[in-house]
Amino acid sequence: MEEQIWHQYKWPAEVPHTLSYEPKPLFKILDETANKYPNRTYTIFADHEQTYRQILDMAARVATFLVQKGIKPGERVALFLPNVPHFPVAFFGSLMAGAVCVTCNPLYKANELNFQLKDCGARALFVLDHPVIYPTALEALKGTDVETVVVCTVKDFLPPLKGLLGGLLGKIPKAPALDPSHIPFKEVLKTPPNPPQLKIDPVEDLALILYTGGTTGVPKGASLTHDNIYSNLMMIDEWGRLEPKEGGPSIKVSETEQTYMGVLPWYHSYGLTLTLLSACRSGFRVVCVPDPRAGNPPFSEVLRLIQKYKVTILHGVPTLYSAIIHHPLIKQFDLSSILYCSSGAAPLPLEVAKQFEELTQGGLLVEGYGLSETSPVTHTNPTNRRGRKFGTIGLPLPDTMVKILDVETGDREMPQGEDGEIALSGPQVMKGYWNKPEENEKVFKMIAGRRYFLTGDIGHLDEEGFTVITDRKKDMIIVGGLKAFPREVEEVLYTHPKVANAAVIGVPDKKSGEMVKAFIQLKPGETVTEEEIIDFCKDRMAAYKRPHQVEFREALPMTPVGKILRRVLKDEEKQKRQAK
Repeated sequence: MEEQIWHQYKWPAEVPHTLSYEPKPLFKILDETANKYPNRTYTIFADHEQTYRQILDMAARVATFLVQKGIKPGERVALFLPNVPHFPVAFFGSLMAGAVCVTCNPLYKANELNFQLKDCGARALFVLDHPVIYPTALEALKGTDVETVVVCTVKDFLPPLKGLLGGLLGKIPKAPALDPSHIPFKEVLKTPPNPPQLKIDPVEDLALILYTGGTTGVPKGASLTHDNIYSNLMMIDEWGRLEPKEGGPSIKVSETEQTYMGVLPWYHSYGLTLTLLSACRSGFRVVCVPDPRAGNPPFSEVLRLIQKYKVTILHGVPTLYSAIIHHPLIKQFDLSSILYCSSGAAPLPLEVAKQFEELTQGGLLVEGYGLSETSPVTHTNPTNRRGRKFGTIGLPLPDTMVKILDVETGDREMPQGEDGEIALSGPQVMKGYWNKPEENEKVFKMIAGRRYFLTGDIGHLDEEGFTVITDRKKDMIIVGGLKAFPREVEEVLYTHPKVANAAVIGVPDKKSGEMVKAFIQLKPGETVTEEEIIDFCKDRMAAYKRPHQVEFREALPMTPVGKILRRVLKDEEKQKRQAK
């Protein structure tokens, strides 16, 4: 790759600009790690550990079972599971069978899951035996092509005595009743481990379909090849360098032994690639967290697990870090084991980052960026304090190209420092949306012989080549002809000492066309008036950007990944105005 502006200033000296890729089937990472570290722990769940050798053996049995059930290469297998140990077994087993995995949000309602199963044409489904998840799947199966359903229960990965006691005491969640035609996960594991010998083209063959676009419209399946994801794992591996808290030269993360916190959902690209798959490639432990909000108060279980297992690496979202630093019992937990954390999926407020690093006594928190369509990571800040730059999403990873295009036509590259739509090119960029040729026409653009993905995000390159996100193209607020970007306003609101979460939208205004409205969730026990918030903003931003209305909420609508849903706020506001 030719030298770009982002290579010239704070690019880490030890990280090459381009990598040598060896395309391979994605399931090979489990095979290679299990052969190298057979007795190392991969997953930890309810104080019970599973080794890499055990997970590989179970995955091979799942693969054989699926082939016996008639699943052919390229057919889709859906996972409707939270972060439980069945997930990597079903994921890798499906890939070994030559199938394409489709990961489904376990918080989906039946109609949402039904749409996804129909859209991808899934032939098999792995689902958790759970009082909500299983009945949802049962309803969602109607009218789909799913012929094989495997029911996973929490007891599958509990020590025998603990599983027995839990069952006797009724502590293990399970569905009211199971369809007798559905196959228990434990029965699947009785299948001999004889997976097929497949000829997979990693560059062309799909490994995963991730549904995205739910925050902006009808969900679309981002089709990712084995090589899309594997190349992204290689980029992340090269970029990740740790500076020991006690000082000394940086160390490549994959050359150490770490414990990951599996708190981000694995059905989402962020949690899947950066936690479950990255840990697998390096032979690290992963603590499974099916419900991040578990405990009383919420998130107490996350804190307990960090302390018990001395978690060193945590990938999260700003709302998770905010929840941790504002936890009422935070002083009772020791989080000093944490060495490195990343933040993505939403803007990271500077105050949240500072407070979290103080809390972990020197743990490093850096912001990055990615999309389901890019496997997901395209940018991250250098993993050192000298190179990172707050308020930016960092630098493009090796072999990743960025262009800033004019918002109106997309035909003109913007001068450095000027906002435009962010376009990305690299080996991690998806093959396309599943069965959506018209959508692919809209989001891909050829520039100088390279294929670029149009992200829909607005931003610019600063003087050192760091990418600064200004906002989503569709979230732009036009106030009297002037453009106000919600993120800019939200960043100011987050500096208010009583604000926990904030979201900003544009609402109709007779004078200026639109005006800014803020929705605010206060920190526990705090009170503040609308006037105080508006006055707070007066000295901190131009008049057209300031909120003219403030609405306080107990909680703001969020995706399970922790991204605040401005679309929901917009819809609620629209309905409220129509009802007047």
